[in-house]
Amino acid sequence: MSLDIFLGILIPLAGTTAGAACVFLMKDSLSGKMEKILLGFASGVMVAASVWSLLIPSMDMAAAMGRFAWIPAAAGLLLGVVFLTVMDKAVPHLHLNAEQPEGPKSRLSRTMMMVTAVILHNIPEGMAVGVVFAGAAAGGSDMTLAAAFVLALGIAIQNFPEGAIISLPLKNAGMSRGRAFRYGFLSGVVEPAAAAVTILLTEVITPVLPYLLAFAAGAMLFVVVEELIPESSAGKHSNLGTAGFAAGFVIMMILDVALG
Repeated sequence: MSLDIFLGILIPLAGTTAGAACVFLMKDSLSGKMEKILLGFASGVMVAASVWSLLIPSMDMAAAMGRFAWIPAAAGLLLGVVFLTVMDKAVPHLHLNAEQPEGPKSRLSRTMMMVTAVILHNIPEGMAVGVVFAGAAAGGSDMTLAAAFVLALGIAIQNFPEGAIISLPLKNAGMSRGRAFRYGFLSGVVEPAAAAVTILLTEVITPVLPYLLAFAAGAMLFVVVEELIPESSAGKHSNLGTAGFAAGFVIMMILDVALG
C-alpha cells in the first residue's frame, strides 16, 4: 500500500475526529434544528457520492456489455441493500433520538448501542473508499487516484457532523469530554480498517470491481433511506433537513465533477 493510498483512507477518519472534538469546544449539545441540517447534509453527500463516485463508474466499467452495462450496477446495489438489511437485523444498535434499540436483545449499554449504530453505516463508507482506491491502484479502469481522494474528502465532510452528533449527546448524558471524544473517534476507525482490507484484496476484487462499487453504493443508500432521512425529517422543521440534503448533494457533486 503506497503512502498516498494510506493517507487517503485516513481522510474520512480525520472528519469524524474533528467532529468528535466538538465536545471540547461546545458547552451544549447541537440544537434540534442544527441536528436536522447536519443529518440532511450527510444524506446529500452520501447520495451524490453513491451516484457520481460509485454507480456511474460501475456502469462505465461495464460499458463493454453494451445494452446490459446496467447489470453490475443494479445487481451490486441490490446486494448492498440486502447486506445492510441483514446487518441491521443481526446487530443490536440504537439510533439517534430513538427510545427502543433495534436488532436482537443485548446487554450492551445504550451508549455502546449508539456507537454500534454509527459503526454499522461507517462500514459501507469505508468499503466505498477502499474499492475506489483499489480500482485506482489496479489500473486498467477509469478510476483515478484523484477520484478516490475526492470520494474520501466528501465522506470526511459528512463525517464531521456524524462525529459531533455522537459525541455531544454522550457528553450531555454525563460522560466526560475525553471519553465522549474517544467513543466518537473509535466509531470512525472502522472506515480506514474496512478500506484497508478492501485494498489488500485488490487482486481478488478487480474482476468484480463494477459490482463492488455498486454494492458500496447500495449499502450507503440503505443508510440514507433507513436512518438519516427519517431522523432529519422527523418532527418540526423538516424543511431544514431538506435544505441540508440539497447543500450536501450539490457540494459533493461539484467536488466529484470538478476534481474527480
